[in-house]
Order: sequence, then structure tokens, then C-alpha cells
Amino acid sequence: MGNRYYRNVLELLEERFRQTPDAIAFGDDKRDITYRDLYYGARFIGSFFSDKIKRRDAVAFYMEKSCSALVGMFGIVYAGGFYSFLDVRQPAGRIDKIIEKLSPKVIFTDSQMLEKSKELTIPKGAEVVLLDEIISYDPERVDDKMLEKIRSTALDIDPLYVNFTSGSTGTPKGVTVSHRSVLEFISYFTDIFGITSADILGNQAPFDFDVSVKDIYSGLMTGAKVQLIPRDYFSNPTRLMDYLADKKVTVLVWAVSAMCFVAIMNGLEYRKPEDIRMIMFSGEVMPIKHLNHWKKFYPDATYVNLYGPTEITCNCTYHILDREYELTETIPAGITFPNEHVFLLDEEDKEVTAPGEVGEICVTGTSLALGYFGDDEKTKASFMQNPLNKLFNEEMYRTGDLGKFDDNGLLYYVSRKDFQIKHLGQRIELGEIEVAAMAVSGVERACCIYDHDKKKIVLFYCGDLDKKELVASLKEALPQFMVPTAVRQMEELPLNKNGKIDRQKLISVYKEK
Repeated sequence: MGNRYYRNVLELLEERFRQTPDAIAFGDDKRDITYRDLYYGARFIGSFFSDKIKRRDAVAFYMEKSCSALVGMFGIVYAGGFYSFLDVRQPAGRIDKIIEKLSPKVIFTDSQMLEKSKELTIPKGAEVVLLDEIISYDPERVDDKMLEKIRSTALDIDPLYVNFTSGSTGTPKGVTVSHRSVLEFISYFTDIFGITSADILGNQAPFDFDVSVKDIYSGLMTGAKVQLIPRDYFSNPTRLMDYLADKKVTVLVWAVSAMCFVAIMNGLEYRKPEDIRMIMFSGEVMPIKHLNHWKKFYPDATYVNLYGPTEITCNCTYHILDREYELTETIPAGITFPNEHVFLLDEEDKEVTAPGEVGEICVTGTSLALGYFGDDEKTKASFMQNPLNKLFNEEMYRTGDLGKFDDNGLLYYVSRKDFQIKHLGQRIELGEIEVAAMAVSGVERACCIYDHDKKKIVLFYCGDLDKKELVASLKEALPQFMVPTAVRQMEELPLNKNGKIDRQKLISVYKEK
């Protein structure tokens, strides 16, 4: 276990190429690509752009995930740069802010997104390149000496990718992650969960979301095939189930919202993909009722709850489910991945160790991101010296999440610090109200917000249950001071770019009405 002395993710690709060049590395809905083609295609891109892209230069991708996108992605790494995928569904104005921050030398797009890319504001000196038209898989077109020279200067702390998340000021924050962090995390991840070359990972997440990092690099680390699932299949349960079954997917590493979609739409009742053996989920609290729906169809599968923000490289804790859960329970965030330290701090930066006592979840270890790209102020606000260590430099990341440990040392996620409110003189976790609402039959998803001006707890939900019946059930389950002041029923709850319930959108909806 550990990073196995790799210092660049390309070493994984090169190892796969040497061992199994004709094995399928990745597949999308149009084609498969072997390690041979991925290797030569990426090395051609690296050679082609070696004079345009210098070490640690940014390259943006404005395209949906595909085998071609992966060739371009690894090609940029061969050239010494790093990649950043842009969410093509986002408004051009938001993407322009990201491009301005990144200052990419090249923006890759494809024929599908070329027309839409013309809406973007392209910085002076940047080049928009149609990736489909330049890829070559011809070894004769690779400049091996140039690529060797580029690699000789590479460090494991060089940035590999930048993923942009929503910022509280409206300006996206670019989480910058190094080769070392990815290599170390994926080494432990694949070992702990026993991912092998016999597996086929069903990739749900877009490449601008860090859940996809686990798919892509688990495949390269182990030789498992990674099957890219088109984004629009997650609004069409029959196509999704057919795709998973036909592609013989064995492992799912999905956002909770994707799991809930399948359960709510009864996708598994239409068709059960027979090869699935392991189901991992993250991003939000997993509703027990939707978990139980999956377990009804896959009682013998391994289920894993993963926790951790983008800033610590994918995840810092995990819990392999080993029992049944009541509808009102929450699944533990679990135990820490090796070589990471997860602990709780109170408001005075003192360590919280007593079981059941709530504190902010903080993380140290080499898996931490490099910070926020081009934003020293925000980086210093979240990445800082561990206040418990007065002897030497030890960087710590404040997650902004509240958690607690149980008597067995298992971590439980409680809520975001922002979601802890003071209402009627009582300290309340909005997440506790959401869990209570989700336990009520007829509620599919639920989310709470707080109106600080009017001192109101507002519950949004989707499902068939009448509002009055829901309130009556909550009055039986919660103390009076926690019962929502207002309840809104919706057809569906809006999701943000990472597939999580979009609380800012719900706040806007509430204020409009």
C-alpha cells in the first residue's frame, strides 16, 4: 500500500502499456480505447503542444467526457501542463470567470461543443483547438526525446488538475491537486476495496467533478476498464440500466443523487444489471430508504459510504456497511484512509475528543490539495498550520463540516457549519430535520434552509405525501422547536453542478415567493 514510488500519473499509463497494451482502458457510448492507443495518442498530443505548453501551464477542456477527452487530458500532462474541465452546462459568464482565473494556453473542445464554445470570452494568446481533428495514434509522430526532457523536470507536487467549485462570493474556487496526492490516495483506495483488472467501473461523474478521479485513476492503477456513462442517461433510467447491464459494469462509485435517481425512478425494477458487486457513494447524506431499495436488488453487494471534500483529494474517510440501518439513522462517515489524520476542533481550536461532542472536521496529510488556484487569500483561510502542533510546520485543511465520533471511534458527519443554526434559543442541525423528513413514507428527497431575517425553518421536499401529513409526522418525530415553520412541495429538488441539492437555488425560490 502507499504510492508505490510513483511520482507522475503517466507512470501508471506507461506501466499498463508495457503489461497489457491491447487491453481496453476506457469506453464511452461510441467506442473503446486500448492502452496502446491511449499511450500513443497522449504522447502525440504531448509532443504536438510541447512548444506551446510549458511546465505547470493550464489547459482547459470545454467538452463532454469521452475517450478522446482522456487522450487530450493525458497528452497535456505529457507536455508538462495540467488540465481543468469546464462544465459545459454552466452559463458562459461563469465559465468566463474560470477561464480568466486559469489563463489557459489552450482550450480543447470537440465538434459537438464547437459552436457553443464561440460564446466564451477567450483570453488573448489562448488557442481554441478542435481535439477530434488533431489526435494521431501514430508512434512515428511522437517526439520521445522532447517528452523525456519534459519528464526529467517533473515533481510529484506539480499540479495535475484544477476542479472549480462554487465560491461563497460568487467567484468559483479552483481546487488544485497534485500528482502525489492522487497517486497516494488511489493506491490506498484500490487496495482497500480490492479493485482489480477484472472489474469494470461505471463512471457516473463528469470530469469536472472529483468523483471521476476515483474512476479514471483506479482504472490506470489496476488495469480495470472504465466505462464512461453519458450524462443524459441519468435522466433516463431504462437507458441507464440497459447500458450498465450491456457493458457488464461491476463497480459503481457514484454521487448520492445518482443513487437516489435510480431508486426513485424504479430503474432496477425495469432491469437489474447482474454484474454489480460493489456500490460506493458520496457527496451527501445517503437516505436510508433509497439505500434499502438498492439492497433489495443487491443484498450481497459491498456498500461503502465515502466522505471528504474536494480539497483533501477525493475522500478522507470510508465506512463499509456491515448492518441494516433504521430510516432515522445516518450512516457513519467511518474511519480514516491511511496516511491521513482526521480530527475535530471546537470554536477555540481545541481538540474535541469526547464521543458525541460536535466539532469542525479537520484533516492533515499529504493528500491535501495545493490550495485554491490564483487565490492566496482563500487558500490561507482554509489551509493553515495545525493549531495543535506548536513544534513544526504541519498543514491542516478546515472542511467547514461538523462531525462527531461515536464510542467506537467512527466519525459521523453532522452538517455544514453553515447549516447549524440558532432558533428559538436552541442550537439546531438542519440535517437532523432532513433525516426525519426522509424517514417519512412518501417523501423522496428533502432539504432545509433557514431564513435568518424572519427566523423561519423552511423545508423543501419532493414526493407524493401531502404537506399537512408531513408536518404531522414531523411533529411526532421532532421537538417542537425543530418543526419547520414553512413547508414547500416541489416536483423535484434542483441540483448543482456536482449533483448535490442546490441550496442557493432553493433560497432564491423561497425569496421569490
